[in-house]
Amino acid sequence: MTEIKELEPKTVWGFFEEITRIPRPSKREGKMIAWLEAFAREHGLECRKDAAGNVVIVKPATSGRELSPTVVLQSHMDMVCEKNGDVEFDFDRDPIRAYVDGEWVKARGTTLGADCGIGMAAALALLVSQDIPHGKIEALFTVDEETGLTGAFGLGEGMLTGKYLINLDSEDEGEIFIGCAGGIDTVAVFTYHMEPCPERYAGFRISVKGLTGGHSGDDIDKGHANSNKLLDRFLWNGARKFGLRMARFDGGNLRNAIPREAEALFAVPADREEALKDYFRDFSRMILEEYEHTERKAEFGLEPSAVKEVLDRESQDALLNCLYAVPNGVLAMSRTMEGLVETSSNLASVKFGEGNRIVVTTSQRSSLESAKYDAMAAVESAFLLGGARVTHSEGYPGWTPDPSSELLKIVRETYEELFGTEPKVRAIHAGLECGLFLQKYPQLEMVSFGPTLRGVHSPDERLEIASVEKFWKLLVGTVERIVG
Repeated sequence: MTEIKELEPKTVWGFFEEITRIPRPSKREGKMIAWLEAFAREHGLECRKDAAGNVVIVKPATSGRELSPTVVLQSHMDMVCEKNGDVEFDFDRDPIRAYVDGEWVKARGTTLGADCGIGMAAALALLVSQDIPHGKIEALFTVDEETGLTGAFGLGEGMLTGKYLINLDSEDEGEIFIGCAGGIDTVAVFTYHMEPCPERYAGFRISVKGLTGGHSGDDIDKGHANSNKLLDRFLWNGARKFGLRMARFDGGNLRNAIPREAEALFAVPADREEALKDYFRDFSRMILEEYEHTERKAEFGLEPSAVKEVLDRESQDALLNCLYAVPNGVLAMSRTMEGLVETSSNLASVKFGEGNRIVVTTSQRSSLESAKYDAMAAVESAFLLGGARVTHSEGYPGWTPDPSSELLKIVRETYEELFGTEPKVRAIHAGLECGLFLQKYPQLEMVSFGPTLRGVHSPDERLEIASVEKFWKLLVGTVERIVG
């Protein structure tokens, strides 16, 4: 079997493999920060770190290129930590089990962390290169991109001096991104109390798993099912058809991932048990038909389970109604850039917590600030009707495209020269840190490009091997071409 370290370009893949061995969950990137600082010391490079934990490693210009513009190579340290339900894995301790599978690099049962580990690896490879002419390079590695953009928000004053910034966090080789959506999170908290399960009720556990999931921005238009929406749909109908009483609901994990799994405990009158089972079979077939093109691995499970307590009816109705009503998926397509999702919302997670609280996390995205807040208000309104307490994150701005950018011209010309074809220039519905960088460093011109990744933010994440070499050649060619 081919090993990752044998792939080309070897330096990039070697760093990527090393990165997969370093635990780096969002907000817990300490081991990665320490590794980067050690790397800088080992190679005699200037290293600076700000209060947020962001790291910049500086490589001086090669001889004769001292007057070339400084280039910032930007990637984020943290990774989305998702695993299949039947996989034992500790993201704070265990190395990612990456392997080569034909034309792809994958991980066994977990996210791979190529988002944005491969971007980090490319930046590190440039920092150690000896034969690539370039101006001054500032490699910026940010923290907590995935769960709050904490690093970008807290980027320290004076960390960057560059004119051009290349974000290495894109997922489609052959495409150059010059804009992205802004986003905001909306969190609803319901309170409830439990009461004894009625007599002569039969208890069940229902599960939804095996869904495709994916990135709640980049994959929101792919037609992937949302496990929380599917489970709520079953419970909502079950309450009306069979007098179903819910005891528990647990679905999804991360605000920026389309939820793949969900499960619930409930009970129905014993004399409706068989009818409930029949409905479950019909429901499963119906969903598989609805999603036959996108969810061929979906699995639905129903098994007997002890249920001693259930939610009070008022709380149950409020939760199930709100989960059904809250907007989810694509809300509007762009009128200015064909094929671009303008506005969306993701029902990310439903968690029963301490103190009789149910926490529902959602995220809204839009390339229009006004539409972002309109989507947020629609979600908030649905939750307020159910009596929930609603809060919002600080949110982050989008990145407005600049088609006249000199950096874009350089990257396009480099791509055409290297590969004999024109790259696509587009914006992305996913959030990038670029909008926040512009607020603090308005002089920056920025583009984003990367190799091809699929299944990002899910255990199906995979990195196309051939695209990494093209990504590397484009990065090297662009840096060499920037001469001022």
